[in-house]
Amino acid sequence: MTNYLYPAIFTLESNGSYFVKFPDIEGCYTQGDNLHDAYEMAQDVLCLRLYDLEESKEIIPSPSSPDSIKPEHGSFVTLISADTLEYRKFNDNKAIKKTLTIPQWLNIMAEREGINFSQVLQSALKDQLGIQ
Repeated sequence: MTNYLYPAIFTLESNGSYFVKFPDIEGCYTQGDNLHDAYEMAQDVLCLRLYDLEESKEIIPSPSSPDSIKPEHGSFVTLISADTLEYRKFNDNKAIKKTLTIPQWLNIMAEREGINFSQVLQSALKDQLGIQ
């Protein structure tokens, strides 16, 4: 799965900034200068942490129901979404070289037509993986 939704606890600090933590994900917290900034930072840190868990093949914890979280006075709970596929597309798009084997006759025909092998392979892989 690459699309997640987790509850976050936002706490207003005395200086007007917000501290944000995700009770279901260890080590997942951030802060923002204001509510809008804190929300954006929360999306970013959640996505980065879930991406790291996916990459290390660790178990992704199930999100709690927001109703089950009782925030302290001055705090509130809201849901934050994260799309690790979009994160990968944006941050992990370094080109790598792959070697492939195709029949010579197919290579000749494709070269005659000026087909870009990299573009065709990328399109085919996205189609096979159901990625838009």
